Formats: sequence, structure tokens, C-alpha cells
Amino acid sequence: MKSLRQAQGFILDMDGTFFLGERLLPGGLEFLALLNRLEIPFSFLTNNTSRSRADYVTKLMGFGVQEGDARVFTAGDAAIRYLRESFNGKGVCLIGTRSLRKDFRAAGVRLDERKPAAVVLGYDTELTYAKLVRLCAFVRQGLPYFATHADVNCPTPSGPIPDIGAMMVLVEKSTGRLPDKIFGKPDRNLIEQLSASLKLKPESLVMVGDRLYTDIAMGTSAGVGTALVLSGETKREDLPGSPFQPDFVCENLAELAWMLEAARE
Repeated sequence: MKSLRQAQGFILDMDGTFFLGERLLPGGLEFLALLNRLEIPFSFLTNNTSRSRADYVTKLMGFGVQEGDARVFTAGDAAIRYLRESFNGKGVCLIGTRSLRKDFRAAGVRLDERKPAAVVLGYDTELTYAKLVRLCAFVRQGLPYFATHADVNCPTPSGPIPDIGAMMVLVEKSTGRLPDKIFGKPDRNLIEQLSASLKLKPESLVMVGDRLYTDIAMGTSAGVGTALVLSGETKREDLPGSPFQPDFVCENLAELAWMLEAARE
């Protein structure tokens, strides 16, 4: 995408892009207001499965986002969709937070920690050694093994903390296996699902995020526009060595709003 004038819809990452921990990042609300004024549809997308979709909606509204604008799709939603299609009615062992387990149950995924047909690793901020033992045992038995996403670290105001990608390395060292399928960014299927929900062609969308290897990688592979914000994990000095190059680079959503408005003048 050569110009933001071509953008007909936006997909917005959350952690490191719209907020960082409990702090709203510069320009977030103003960017949403601009999209609404220009009548450009948008959706939030996050790999972080430590919270449920309802939790994220509540968090966004706490920052001042209108309920109608708090449209959230998570890597957990993508996992649920796959499990309902491929393991309908079969038990699944989910290593995840209570919030994520609630989402799975509400969507009709049967959870079974004794004799599951598959095992799913989420971003479990309530992880215990007993959970790790259970997970590795099922993976070692050869059960289908899935992960909601593969982010190595999660950005926080005090610095990065271990995310699910770090947990996957531990499981690999213990069992010799990596997940059979990873649902979150950079899986291009997310773009297909979101473009359908926004009723737009993928090539008319812009993916906005703070990570080169997830947000920008997904947008690039799916053929959508990409905008990197430097308010989260990626620093400007990371760009030259990355195989994933964004179409646009800005400090934060405040600058992206300025760029979009300038492109529409």
C-alpha cells in the first residue's frame, strides 16, 4: 500500500499499540474518533489470550472507548473456531487462565483434563508446575498440540515479560515437539476472518501493530497494508535487520492519525 488514502479499514493491535499495561498510549482515542469521522471501519486484534474477549471490551471501555467501537477478536477466538470445526464435541485440555477457559466453555468447547482429544496452550499467566507436567505428558503421548499464538514476550510498562513463545520452548525441550498449529498472528487466516467480518477485501485493509514478526509479518503475508508503531516492542533500530518491512512507520497512533488525515486532504 503506497498511500493511506487507499485504506478502507483498519485492524488494530492492542498491547503496545493502543495501550501498555493499564496506560492508554498517545493518540488512541483520537485515532478511533478520526476513523469514525471518516466512516472507516475497524476492529481490534490481539494475540494475548491471558484475558477473555469480554475482559478486553471492559478494559477498552475503561479507557474511554465507546462500547460500539470495542470490537475485539483474539487468537483465542481463532482457536475456538478451529476446535469447534475439527474437534466438535471432543474434550480438549486447555492450559490457560480462568478467563480463557470461560471463553472456551461459553463457545461450546468441552474441556477435559483427564482424557482429552487435543491439548491447547494459551498465554497462561496463572501457570503452575502441575499444569506444565500435564501439558508435557499429553504432548509426549502424541496428542494434537496447539498454541493460541507464539509471541516470545509480552510488553509491559516495566519491560517485557515471558509470553507463550517462551513456554513453547520449555515444552519443546521436554518433549521434542513444537505445536502442530499456531492460531494467532502472523497466521494470515486471521486477516481472512476479519476482512469477512468487516465486509472488505483484504487488500484494502491496514494492519497496525508494534511487532515486526507478528503484526507486520501477518500483514505482509496476507497482502494488506502495514503500519508499525514504535510505542511497544519494536525500536527503529530493529527495522534494517528485519525481513518484514512495514509500509508506514510512526511513533504512535497520534502520528498515524496525522498521517491518515493528511492523506485524505
